Amino acid sequence: MAITTGDAVTLEYTGRTDDGTVFDTSREDVAEDAGLTEAEGEREYAPLTIDVGEQQVIEGMEEGLVGLEQGESTTIEIPPEKGYGEWTEDAVQEFDADDLSEMLGGQTPEEGAYLEAQDGQVGEIVHADDDVVRVDFNHELAGETLAFDVEIVDVN
Repeated sequence: MAITTGDAVTLEYTGRTDDGTVFDTSREDVAEDAGLTEAEGEREYAPLTIDVGEQQVIEGMEEGLVGLEQGESTTIEIPPEKGYGEWTEDAVQEFDADDLSEMLGGQTPEEGAYLEAQDGQVGEIVHADDDVVRVDFNHELAGETLAFDVEIVDVN
C-alpha cells in the first residue's frame, strides 16, 4: 500500500550533497565511512520514524515519500527551495565588534566560530576585525540540492 499523508513511516536514509558528501544518515556503517561518527559523539544510529504531513522533516523529503511502499528503496532529489532554502545575503548580519564581544561575555569573536542568537538560530562568524563582525545565519545546507537514499522499512 502506498504511503499517504497521515501515515507513520519508518525509513533508513542517507543524505548527500551535490558533490556526494554524506551529511546525515541513519546507518552507522555509512556514518563511519563518511567520518561522521567522530564529530557526532554519542549519537545512536537507527531507522527514523516520521508522521507524513506533520512537517517533521524538510518539505521535499515528505513529498518524496508519498506514493512509496514498504520495502521500496529509492533516491529522493530535493532542490533548495524544498530543503533548507536558497542562500541569502539577508541572513548575514553585521555587528559592531565591541558590542558582540560584550554579548559574548567578553570573548573576542573569531572567524570560523559559531554562535547562537537569542532566537536559537546558529550562525558562523565569517568575518571579524577590530570594528565589524559578520555572522552568516544561513543553514549550512542552504542553496544545496540534496539527495536522500531511502529504504522504507515500515508503513502504518
